[in-house]
Amino acid sequence: MSESTQLSIPKAVLYVDSDHAWSIAEEKGYGSDEISVKFVDLSKGESYAPTFLRLNPLGTLPTLIVPFENTLAPDTEARYKAVTDVETIITTLDRSRSATSRTRTTSSAPSPSLSPATIELSSLARTIIQLLHSGPASPELLFFMNARNDAELKGVAATVRPFLEGRKEALDGFLSQNATNEVRASQKTRKFWEDKKEAAERLLAVFVTADKSEAELDETDKKVRAEYYENSKAAWEVGLGLVLTKLSAEMRGPFALGDQFSIADVHLSGWLRYVVKLAGGSGGDSGADAIGKLEGHVGGGFALPRISNSAAGTSAQATAAGPETTTPKASDEKAPTTTKLEAFWDNVKERGSWKAM
Repeated sequence: MSESTQLSIPKAVLYVDSDHAWSIAEEKGYGSDEISVKFVDLSKGESYAPTFLRLNPLGTLPTLIVPFENTLAPDTEARYKAVTDVETIITTLDRSRSATSRTRTTSSAPSPSLSPATIELSSLARTIIQLLHSGPASPELLFFMNARNDAELKGVAATVRPFLEGRKEALDGFLSQNATNEVRASQKTRKFWEDKKEAAERLLAVFVTADKSEAELDETDKKVRAEYYENSKAAWEVGLGLVLTKLSAEMRGPFALGDQFSIADVHLSGWLRYVVKLAGGSGGDSGADAIGKLEGHVGGGFALPRISNSAAGTSAQATAAGPETTTPKASDEKAPTTTKLEAFWDNVKERGSWKAM
Protein backbone atom coordinates (compact mmCIF):
# COMPACT_ATOMS: atom_id res chain seq x y z
CA MET A 1 0.00 0.00 0.00
CA SER A 2 1.48 3.34 -1.04
CA GLU A 3 2.04 6.18 1.42
CA SER A 4 -0.51 8.39 -0.36
CA THR A 5 -3.13 5.66 -0.14
CA GLN A 6 -2.45 5.13 3.56
CA LEU A 7 -2.86 8.81 4.32
CA SER A 8 -6.18 9.03 2.50
CA ILE A 9 -7.87 6.19 4.36
CA PRO A 10 -10.07 7.51 7.20
CA LYS A 11 -8.92 6.53 10.68
CA ALA A 12 -10.57 6.18 14.07
CA VAL A 13 -10.30 8.92 16.68
CA LEU A 14 -10.14 8.11 20.38
CA TYR A 15 -11.05 11.00 22.68
CA VAL A 16 -9.66 10.72 26.21
CA ASP A 17 -8.65 13.06 29.01
CA SER A 18 -5.11 13.29 30.33
CA ASP A 19 -5.88 11.21 33.41
CA HIS A 20 -7.30 8.28 31.51
CA ALA A 21 -4.93 5.47 30.66
CA TRP A 22 -6.15 3.38 27.73
CA SER A 23 -3.60 0.78 26.66
CA ILE A 24 -5.71 -1.12 24.13
CA ALA A 25 -4.27 0.65 21.06
CA GLU A 26 -0.72 -0.14 22.17
CA GLU A 27 -1.55 -3.74 23.06
CA LYS A 28 -3.19 -4.31 19.65
CA GLY A 29 -0.36 -2.69 17.70
CA TYR A 30 -2.39 0.02 15.97
CA GLY A 31 -0.37 2.46 13.91
CA SER A 32 -0.59 6.24 14.25
CA ASP A 33 -2.25 6.36 10.82
CA GLU A 34 -5.03 4.07 12.07
CA ILE A 35 -6.02 5.71 15.38
CA SER A 36 -5.62 9.31 16.42
CA VAL A 37 -5.74 9.98 20.17
CA LYS A 38 -7.12 13.39 21.09
CA PHE A 39 -7.15 14.79 24.61
CA VAL A 40 -10.22 16.53 26.02
CA ASP A 41 -9.67 18.77 29.06
CA LEU A 42 -12.43 18.01 31.54
CA SER A 43 -11.33 20.86 33.80
CA LYS A 44 -12.20 23.29 31.01
CA GLY A 45 -15.55 21.67 30.30
CA GLU A 46 -14.43 20.62 26.82
CA SER A 47 -16.53 17.45 26.90
CA TYR A 48 -19.62 19.65 27.38
CA ALA A 49 -18.83 21.92 24.43
CA PRO A 50 -21.45 21.92 21.63
CA THR A 51 -18.93 20.49 19.17
CA PHE A 52 -18.19 17.51 21.42
CA LEU A 53 -21.84 16.94 22.35
CA ARG A 54 -22.57 16.50 18.64
CA LEU A 55 -20.25 13.48 18.79
CA ASN A 56 -21.40 12.22 22.18
CA PRO A 57 -24.55 13.79 23.67
CA LEU A 58 -23.62 12.36 27.08
CA GLY A 59 -20.37 14.30 27.19
CA THR A 60 -18.49 11.26 28.52
CA LEU A 61 -14.97 9.97 27.99
CA PRO A 62 -13.57 7.93 26.43
CA THR A 63 -15.37 8.34 23.10
CA LEU A 64 -14.34 6.46 19.98
CA ILE A 65 -15.26 7.75 16.52
CA VAL A 66 -14.92 5.04 13.89
CA PRO A 67 -15.51 5.10 10.12
CA PHE A 68 -18.16 2.78 8.73
CA GLU A 69 -16.67 -0.29 7.10
CA ASN A 70 -18.01 0.54 3.65
CA THR A 71 -16.32 3.96 3.69
CA LEU A 72 -12.78 2.71 4.27
CA ALA A 73 -11.71 2.89 0.65
CA PRO A 74 -9.61 5.98 -0.15
CA ASP A 75 -11.97 7.01 -2.96
CA THR A 76 -15.12 6.82 -0.79
CA GLU A 77 -16.46 9.64 1.36
CA ALA A 78 -16.00 8.67 5.00
CA ARG A 79 -18.99 8.39 7.34
CA TYR A 80 -18.59 7.79 11.04
CA LYS A 81 -20.31 6.48 14.16
CA ALA A 82 -19.59 7.23 17.80
CA VAL A 83 -18.94 4.50 20.37
CA THR A 84 -19.39 5.90 23.87
CA ASP A 85 -19.51 2.89 26.20
CA VAL A 86 -16.03 2.03 27.48
CA GLU A 87 -16.57 -1.73 27.35
CA THR A 88 -17.76 -1.53 23.75
CA ILE A 89 -14.86 0.78 22.83
CA ILE A 90 -12.24 -1.66 24.07
CA THR A 91 -14.01 -4.65 22.51
CA THR A 92 -14.28 -2.79 19.18
CA LEU A 93 -10.57 -1.96 19.15
CA ASP A 94 -9.70 -5.53 20.04
CA ARG A 95 -11.77 -7.04 17.24
CA SER A 96 -10.99 -4.42 14.60
CA ARG A 97 -7.35 -5.38 14.25
CA SER A 98 -6.74 -9.07 13.71
CA ALA A 99 -5.84 -11.54 11.00
CA THR A 100 -9.50 -11.68 9.96
CA SER A 101 -10.46 -8.00 10.31
CA ARG A 102 -11.38 -5.95 7.25
CA THR A 103 -10.16 -2.54 8.42
CA ARG A 104 -7.20 -2.26 6.05
CA THR A 105 -4.67 -2.36 8.86
CA THR A 106 -1.35 -0.80 7.84
CA SER A 107 0.67 -1.51 10.98
CA SER A 108 3.04 -4.48 10.92
CA ALA A 109 3.04 -4.87 14.72
CA PRO A 110 1.72 -8.10 16.25
CA SER A 111 -1.99 -8.15 16.95
CA PRO A 112 -2.76 -10.62 19.74
CA SER A 113 -6.37 -11.51 20.42
CA LEU A 114 -7.30 -10.24 23.87
CA SER A 115 -10.79 -11.72 23.99
CA PRO A 116 -11.21 -14.81 26.24
CA ALA A 117 -11.16 -18.11 24.41
CA THR A 118 -13.79 -19.90 26.50
CA ILE A 119 -17.30 -19.21 27.75
CA GLU A 120 -16.10 -19.55 31.34
CA LEU A 121 -13.36 -16.95 30.93
CA SER A 122 -15.66 -14.66 28.96
CA SER A 123 -18.09 -14.73 31.87
CA LEU A 124 -15.30 -14.04 34.37
CA ALA A 125 -13.99 -11.16 32.25
CA ARG A 126 -17.43 -9.60 32.10
CA THR A 127 -17.84 -9.95 35.87
CA ILE A 128 -14.52 -8.15 36.49
CA ILE A 129 -15.18 -5.44 33.89
CA GLN A 130 -18.64 -4.70 35.26
CA LEU A 131 -17.22 -4.56 38.77
CA LEU A 132 -14.65 -1.95 37.71
CA HIS A 133 -17.30 0.22 36.07
CA SER A 134 -19.81 -0.03 38.91
CA GLY A 135 -20.86 3.06 40.85
CA PRO A 136 -18.70 2.44 43.95
CA ALA A 137 -15.59 1.98 41.76
CA SER A 138 -16.14 5.12 39.68
CA PRO A 139 -12.84 7.04 39.38
CA GLU A 140 -14.82 10.28 38.99
CA LEU A 141 -16.63 9.68 42.29
CA LEU A 142 -13.36 8.86 44.06
CA PHE A 143 -11.67 11.94 42.57
CA PHE A 144 -14.28 14.30 43.98
CA MET A 145 -14.91 12.44 47.26
CA ASN A 146 -11.33 12.09 48.45
CA ALA A 147 -11.10 13.81 51.84
CA ARG A 148 -12.28 12.67 55.23
CA ASN A 149 -10.83 15.37 57.49
CA ASP A 150 -9.85 19.04 57.33
CA ALA A 151 -6.18 18.40 56.48
CA GLU A 152 -7.08 16.12 53.58
CA LEU A 153 -9.71 18.59 52.38
CA LYS A 154 -7.13 21.36 52.04
CA GLY A 155 -4.87 19.10 50.00
CA VAL A 156 -7.65 17.82 47.73
CA ALA A 157 -9.03 21.34 47.23
CA ALA A 158 -5.79 22.40 45.53
CA THR A 159 -6.69 20.10 42.65
CA VAL A 160 -10.46 19.71 42.75
CA ARG A 161 -11.45 23.36 43.30
CA PRO A 162 -9.79 24.74 40.12
CA PHE A 163 -11.13 21.73 38.22
CA LEU A 164 -14.71 22.51 39.28
CA GLU A 165 -14.30 26.26 38.79
CA GLY A 166 -13.06 25.69 35.26
CA ARG A 167 -15.97 23.38 34.51
CA LYS A 168 -18.50 25.85 35.95
CA GLU A 169 -16.98 28.74 34.00
CA ALA A 170 -17.26 26.75 30.78
CA LEU A 171 -20.88 25.85 31.47
CA ASP A 172 -21.70 29.48 32.29
CA GLY A 173 -20.18 30.40 28.93
CA PHE A 174 -22.20 27.84 26.99
CA LEU A 175 -25.43 28.94 28.65
CA SER A 176 -24.64 32.60 28.03
CA GLN A 177 -23.81 32.00 24.37
CA ASN A 178 -27.06 30.11 23.97
CA ALA A 179 -29.02 32.97 25.59
CA THR A 180 -27.56 35.45 23.09
CA ASN A 181 -28.00 33.02 20.16
CA GLU A 182 -24.25 32.74 19.61
CA VAL A 183 -24.84 29.02 20.07
CA ARG A 184 -28.12 27.39 19.17
CA ALA A 185 -28.75 24.49 21.54
CA SER A 186 -31.80 22.32 22.04
CA GLN A 187 -33.84 22.44 25.22
CA LYS A 188 -32.37 19.06 26.14
CA THR A 189 -28.82 20.39 25.81
CA ARG A 190 -29.64 23.50 27.86
CA LYS A 191 -31.06 21.28 30.61
CA PHE A 192 -27.93 19.14 30.42
CA TRP A 193 -25.71 22.21 30.93
CA GLU A 194 -27.87 23.48 33.80
CA ASP A 195 -27.77 20.12 35.59
CA LYS A 196 -23.99 19.85 35.23
CA LYS A 197 -23.55 23.40 36.48
CA GLU A 198 -25.73 22.71 39.52
CA ALA A 199 -23.71 19.59 40.34
CA ALA A 200 -20.44 21.53 40.07
CA GLU A 201 -21.78 24.27 42.34
CA ARG A 202 -22.85 21.76 45.00
CA LEU A 203 -19.36 20.33 45.16
CA LEU A 204 -17.72 23.74 45.03
CA ALA A 205 -19.59 24.70 48.19
CA VAL A 206 -17.33 22.24 50.03
CA PHE A 207 -14.04 23.34 48.50
CA VAL A 208 -14.40 27.14 48.59
CA THR A 209 -14.27 26.96 52.40
CA ALA A 210 -11.48 24.36 52.58
CA ASP A 211 -9.01 26.83 54.15
CA LYS A 212 -11.38 27.59 57.04
CA SER A 213 -11.42 25.65 60.28
CA GLU A 214 -14.71 24.19 61.44
CA ALA A 215 -15.02 26.96 64.03
CA GLU A 216 -14.96 29.55 61.24
CA LEU A 217 -17.85 27.97 59.33
CA ASP A 218 -21.49 28.91 59.66
CA GLU A 219 -24.03 26.20 60.39
CA THR A 220 -24.88 25.61 56.73
CA ASP A 221 -21.23 25.15 55.75
CA LYS A 222 -20.62 22.87 58.73
CA LYS A 223 -23.45 20.64 57.60
CA VAL A 224 -22.20 20.62 53.99
CA ARG A 225 -18.69 19.65 55.11
CA ALA A 226 -19.91 16.94 57.48
CA GLU A 227 -22.04 15.38 54.74
CA TYR A 228 -19.08 15.50 52.36
CA TYR A 229 -16.85 13.67 54.86
CA GLU A 230 -19.52 11.02 55.39
CA ASN A 231 -19.89 10.52 51.65
CA SER A 232 -16.10 10.34 51.15
CA LYS A 233 -15.79 7.76 53.90
CA ALA A 234 -18.57 5.70 52.36
CA ALA A 235 -16.98 5.95 48.89
CA TRP A 236 -13.57 4.69 49.99
CA GLU A 237 -14.05 2.55 53.10
CA VAL A 238 -17.34 0.94 52.08
CA GLY A 239 -17.71 1.23 48.31
CA LEU A 240 -14.15 0.83 47.07
CA GLY A 241 -13.22 -1.52 49.88
CA LEU A 242 -15.99 -3.88 48.82
CA VAL A 243 -15.03 -3.62 45.13
CA LEU A 244 -11.36 -4.38 45.87
CA THR A 245 -12.31 -7.39 48.00
CA LYS A 246 -14.60 -8.78 45.28
CA LEU A 247 -11.99 -8.06 42.61
CA SER A 248 -9.34 -9.96 44.55
CA ALA A 249 -11.70 -12.91 44.94
CA GLU A 250 -12.54 -13.04 41.21
CA MET A 251 -9.02 -12.63 39.80
CA ARG A 252 -7.14 -15.77 38.80
CA GLY A 253 -3.62 -14.29 38.82
CA PRO A 254 -1.08 -13.23 37.76
CA PHE A 255 -3.37 -11.39 35.32
CA ALA A 256 -7.12 -11.06 35.73
CA LEU A 257 -8.01 -14.31 33.93
CA GLY A 258 -4.79 -16.25 34.45
CA ASP A 259 -1.41 -16.42 32.73
CA GLN A 260 -2.40 -14.46 29.62
CA PHE A 261 -3.00 -10.72 29.36
CA SER A 262 -6.61 -10.21 28.24
CA ILE A 263 -9.23 -7.60 27.55
CA ALA A 264 -10.10 -7.60 31.26
CA ASP A 265 -6.55 -6.46 32.02
CA VAL A 266 -6.92 -3.46 29.70
CA HIS A 267 -9.77 -2.27 31.91
CA LEU A 268 -8.05 -3.23 35.16
CA SER A 269 -4.65 -1.67 34.43
CA GLY A 270 -6.04 1.78 33.59
CA TRP A 271 -8.53 1.75 36.46
CA LEU A 272 -6.06 0.54 39.08
CA ARG A 273 -3.36 2.97 38.02
CA TYR A 274 -5.77 5.90 38.41
CA VAL A 275 -7.16 4.77 41.76
CA VAL A 276 -3.63 4.27 43.11
CA LYS A 277 -2.81 7.79 41.94
CA LEU A 278 -5.74 9.13 43.96
CA ALA A 279 -4.34 7.24 46.96
CA GLY A 280 -0.98 9.01 46.61
CA GLY A 281 0.87 6.43 44.53
CA SER A 282 2.36 6.54 41.04
CA GLY A 283 2.87 4.28 38.05
CA GLY A 284 6.53 3.83 38.95
CA ASP A 285 5.82 2.32 42.37
CA SER A 286 6.40 -1.36 43.06
CA GLY A 287 3.31 -3.48 43.47
CA ALA A 288 3.84 -3.67 47.23
CA ASP A 289 4.16 0.12 47.55
CA ALA A 290 1.25 0.91 45.20
CA ILE A 291 -1.23 -1.48 46.77
CA GLY A 292 0.03 -0.68 50.26
CA LYS A 293 -0.77 3.00 49.66
CA LEU A 294 -4.17 2.03 48.30
CA GLU A 295 -4.99 -0.17 51.29
CA GLY A 296 -3.91 2.58 53.67
CA HIS A 297 -5.97 5.19 51.85
CA VAL A 298 -9.09 3.04 51.92
CA GLY A 299 -8.71 3.19 55.68
CA GLY A 300 -10.58 1.45 58.46
CA GLY A 301 -7.87 -1.20 58.73
CA PHE A 302 -8.61 -2.45 55.23
CA ALA A 303 -6.27 -5.15 53.92
CA LEU A 304 -6.52 -7.44 50.92
CA PRO A 305 -6.15 -11.22 51.38
CA ARG A 306 -2.60 -12.43 50.94
CA ILE A 307 -1.30 -15.46 49.07
CA SER A 308 2.18 -16.95 48.74
CA ASN A 309 4.43 -15.46 46.08
CA SER A 310 4.58 -18.83 44.34
CA ALA A 311 0.79 -19.01 44.18
CA ALA A 312 0.66 -15.52 42.71
CA GLY A 313 3.01 -16.48 39.90
CA THR A 314 0.74 -18.82 37.92
CA SER A 315 -2.98 -19.09 37.50
CA ALA A 316 -2.85 -22.88 37.91
CA GLN A 317 -1.41 -22.63 41.40
CA ALA A 318 -3.71 -19.81 42.44
CA THR A 319 -6.77 -21.59 41.11
CA ALA A 320 -5.83 -24.90 42.73
CA ALA A 321 -5.77 -23.13 46.08
CA GLY A 322 -9.23 -21.66 45.48
CA PRO A 323 -10.32 -18.10 44.75
CA GLU A 324 -8.52 -16.82 47.87
CA THR A 325 -5.73 -18.29 50.00
CA THR A 326 -5.49 -16.34 53.20
CA THR A 327 -3.83 -18.99 55.40
CA PRO A 328 -0.61 -20.60 54.06
CA LYS A 329 0.17 -24.24 54.62
CA ALA A 330 2.46 -25.10 57.52
CA SER A 331 5.38 -25.64 55.14
CA ASP A 332 4.82 -22.19 53.61
CA GLU A 333 4.35 -20.24 56.84
CA LYS A 334 7.66 -18.40 56.42
CA ALA A 335 7.32 -17.94 52.67
CA PRO A 336 6.95 -14.36 51.39
CA THR A 337 3.36 -13.37 50.67
CA THR A 338 1.71 -10.86 48.38
CA THR A 339 -1.75 -9.85 47.19
CA LYS A 340 -3.17 -10.62 43.78
CA LEU A 341 -3.26 -6.92 42.93
CA GLU A 342 0.40 -6.46 43.91
CA ALA A 343 1.36 -9.35 41.63
CA PHE A 344 -0.82 -7.96 38.86
CA TRP A 345 0.75 -4.48 39.20
CA ASP A 346 4.30 -5.83 39.01
CA ASN A 347 3.47 -7.94 35.95
CA VAL A 348 1.56 -5.33 34.00
CA LYS A 349 4.04 -2.48 34.64
CA GLU A 350 6.61 -4.39 32.58
CA ARG A 351 4.44 -4.24 29.47
CA GLY A 352 5.06 -1.77 26.70
CA SER A 353 1.53 -0.37 26.99
CA TRP A 354 2.11 0.58 30.64
CA LYS A 355 5.44 2.23 29.86
CA ALA A 356 3.90 4.09 26.92
CA MET A 357 1.31 5.63 29.26
